[in-house]
Amino acid sequence: MRLKELRKKRHMTQQRLAIELNMTLNSISRYENEVREADYQTLIKFADFFNVSIDYLLERTDNPKFLK
Repeated sequence: MRLKELRKKRHMTQQRLAIELNMTLNSISRYENEVREADYQTLIKFADFFNVSIDYLLERTDNPKFLK
């Protein structure tokens, strides 16, 4: 998942992202290190926050935009 890459592009710490998304720091760390897989609602939350498609977030495409 591209979560860490997207977070760093915004110059955010894991703590800041956790606060913004009302999550724990531990959860963000586990998602970034692929120790834990995000459920559908969490994927939507990440995609909406970073304004990218879920496919981009999951590295299924290199196009961050939504496809029509």
